[in-house]
Amino acid sequence: MNINIILDRIFELPESSKKALEDNITQVNYPKGHILLKAGKIETNIYFIKKGIVRAYVIQKDIDVTFCFVKEGETIISMKSYVEKQKGYEDIELLEDCELYELKTENLQRLFEQDIHIANWGRKFAEKELIKTEERLISRQFKTASERYNELITNNSDLIKRVQLGYIASYLGITQVSLSRIRAEIK
Repeated sequence: MNINIILDRIFELPESSKKALEDNITQVNYPKGHILLKAGKIETNIYFIKKGIVRAYVIQKDIDVTFCFVKEGETIISMKSYVEKQKGYEDIELLEDCELYELKTENLQRLFEQDIHIANWGRKFAEKELIKTEERLISRQFKTASERYNELITNNSDLIKRVQLGYIASYLGITQVSLSRIRAEIK
């Protein structure tokens, strides 16, 4: 997905502001299995996915718990590092070979000070990330595993083909056996 489309999906910018932002973005490629962001580290970059899919997870009692999948057109960020310049708690693993757009947080912060349109873009970006987090929390708290699975396949049907079932089960907060049972009931 083109960086112009990704940026506009967050908030449309005047062309001069978009160009200033694009001038600070570089394209990078990493292989499947690469850990892009590491827990316990202050992350200094934001990534936009041109091609590929990643998962965000935390390791708890030697078990990794997936809490988010991110794919084309979406953003990879450690919000704790971005907002508070503190060590993040998540790892981000590439589940496919990925083509990414990279933006250094310090450059973005500088652009916020120079251009009100980019500052507003950053505010809309943070608001959208907050809504995504809120939706995941509400889903996890108030929906059954079957409802969460149905929601996942309704909104992201391609994940079933692109992501290991063990990661999907972890994301849903259930075992792989329970996921198999839910999938059998739906068919």
